[in-house]
Amino acid sequence: MRAWRVKDLGEPRDVLDHDEVAVPSPEAGQILVKVRAAPANFPDVLMCRGIYQVRPELPFTPGVELCGEVVEVGSGVTEHAVADRVVGNSAMPDGAFAEYALMDAFAAYPAPAALDDAEASSLTIGYQTSWFALHRRTHVAPSDVVLVHAAAGGVGSTAVELAKAAGATVIGVVGGPEKAEYCRALGADVVVDRYTADFVDVVRDVTDGRGADIIYDPVGGDTFDRSTKCIAFEGTILVIGFAGGRISETKLNHALLKNYSIVGLHWGLYKHKNLQAVRDCHTELTHLADTGVIKPLISERLGFDQVADGVARLGDGSTVGRVVFEIAVGDTGTGGRF
Repeated sequence: MRAWRVKDLGEPRDVLDHDEVAVPSPEAGQILVKVRAAPANFPDVLMCRGIYQVRPELPFTPGVELCGEVVEVGSGVTEHAVADRVVGNSAMPDGAFAEYALMDAFAAYPAPAALDDAEASSLTIGYQTSWFALHRRTHVAPSDVVLVHAAAGGVGSTAVELAKAAGATVIGVVGGPEKAEYCRALGADVVVDRYTADFVDVVRDVTDGRGADIIYDPVGGDTFDRSTKCIAFEGTILVIGFAGGRISETKLNHALLKNYSIVGLHWGLYKHKNLQAVRDCHTELTHLADTGVIKPLISERLGFDQVADGVARLGDGSTVGRVVFEIAVGDTGTGGRF
């Protein structure tokens, strides 16, 4: 089969290379899937660089999320069958940027019928992260003003959709006019281009000085620091990640004086600490997708040969929205060649 592999660590455009490799075999508790579509995620970038918390042995195939068709089940697997269409996370080192990938059975879920392969492939990491952030780590309400940073990115865009689905007023912060247009298409009530406006001033103006009830921050660094200046009384700052490069530090006396909460989210931990909560979340997301409340907005649908370029551009911050590689499109079963 064809697979993109990392043999040396570094920038994705330098270290991702396509190879012909053997199709992996599922072990006990695993399934083998034919990959239909796989989105680019920031963990893929970090994994190529060797700075993600999961560090597979070299060589490995990145691609942490996918939609695929089950072609083989390992021993002990009862919840999936051959020909099932599933979404979820790959099992490293045999990731999704290949014609076939392995998945742990517990990390695979039925694909929503309402979504095509590219849309369904994007339903797990970003949407589950935002669902847990907004509905479990805090409790979003229709009366809330939700400020979303990196609102045109992979996780930020899902926060915009889910906050709107909950009835909240959403302020999205993006970088550049193209990303602003994408954020408006997601449904944000107010869009702030950080290159031309100060989100702190906009939030204060929109809320008559009260501040945002919930701030969703996957950026960290200076973005977190400035967010503390526009958080509402008894508001919540959700720490999602540090895409900006600097891990935030805070003066806790400020949180005390302003009565706000700082809440972290490590979504991947739920698979090991509370798997039922993850399954319940998928059920809810499937319902929202099937009823048309949410629909992943795919900005780029790329082919298998464009994986290295797409992941590299995601790492550079030059992509807008969800970038998905349609791996099995036009495939007759054995895969095309470059």
